[in-house]
Amino acid sequence: MSKNTMKPLVTVVLASTLVMSGCGLFGGEEQKKVDPPQKVTVTDKNTTEETSGKKAEAEQEVNLKTELYLIDKNGYVVPQTLELPKTSSVAKQALEYLVVNGPVTDMLPNDFRAVLPEDTQVSVNIKDGVAVVDFSKEFKNYQPEDEMKILQAVTWTLTQFDTVQKVKLQMNGHELTEMPVNGTPISENLSRASGINIDTAGVTDITNTKPVTVYYIGGEQGSYYYVPVTRRVSAGEKDNITAVVNELVKGPDSKSNLVSEFMPDVELLEAPKIEDGKVTLNFNESIYGSFEEKVVSQNLLNSLVLSLTEQKGIESVAVTVNGKADLVNDKGEKLSEPVTRPEKVNTGSF
Repeated sequence: MSKNTMKPLVTVVLASTLVMSGCGLFGGEEQKKVDPPQKVTVTDKNTTEETSGKKAEAEQEVNLKTELYLIDKNGYVVPQTLELPKTSSVAKQALEYLVVNGPVTDMLPNDFRAVLPEDTQVSVNIKDGVAVVDFSKEFKNYQPEDEMKILQAVTWTLTQFDTVQKVKLQMNGHELTEMPVNGTPISENLSRASGINIDTAGVTDITNTKPVTVYYIGGEQGSYYYVPVTRRVSAGEKDNITAVVNELVKGPDSKSNLVSEFMPDVELLEAPKIEDGKVTLNFNESIYGSFEEKVVSQNLLNSLVLSLTEQKGIESVAVTVNGKADLVNDKGEKLSEPVTRPEKVNTGSF
């Protein structure tokens, strides 16, 4: 039975949670922009000092929001955006924060864990878009079932940076062509195209398929987050945009712990239109989901934008219904402008 059968209930629950929490993929960032700096009076013995939002701004200047790909309780590799100290070696620092019992320990979200073995030391050299990562000998001290998760977490953590398109791995200065525990082959061109949380359910002949990555919803009430999943679609499918939409509508595997807010009868009424990095999609009214009023779920939009902007050349997404663009999301906001991908993913619960 498809997870889509649960969507009407899930949609209402997620939407209610979103409205109550007011934060999340986009909301957390917007809230920071709206709130004005607060004036505070601090009394220290006989000294009274007035401060404003400058202190908070100064703290933000010494921190850098970074996506760390961690493992959730269901075994998915998931981006979580955390504020790390500013440094000139952002790629190296990001990997150091993937180490078990390392500096990330006190920052880990509930039900998440780090991926690299304890005491692993790393160095990163980036040149011509390739990040060469050298691990210490402790790198081989991982559980066999984590092998693919480690490859994916390292690759996706590093490729968040504009200077990195591909990743190569070494251990003690020697190139790794396979992982040291279970022998998983390591591609010479590790990149996001290698996939993440790979789902091949229902695929009988993988040679006639190609990968697309879509974002479903994981977690539980009060702590939902977006999970990237790489699905296989027909290699003959020329239109990757439509393929991505179809996978979102199809929803995650019924055995997974993920959900999608797309109703099973959502359809594109015409081929996607792409111009200057913007893709325009014209849906039927099923995109409104189970809401009585004609509003589009912000969670659905977030999943759509994250999924489509994984495609090369797509920078923003415009949604219309029956050719009309006067849409409103479930927070009452008009969707008059194309939606762009957020700078960072999963900045807080929504």
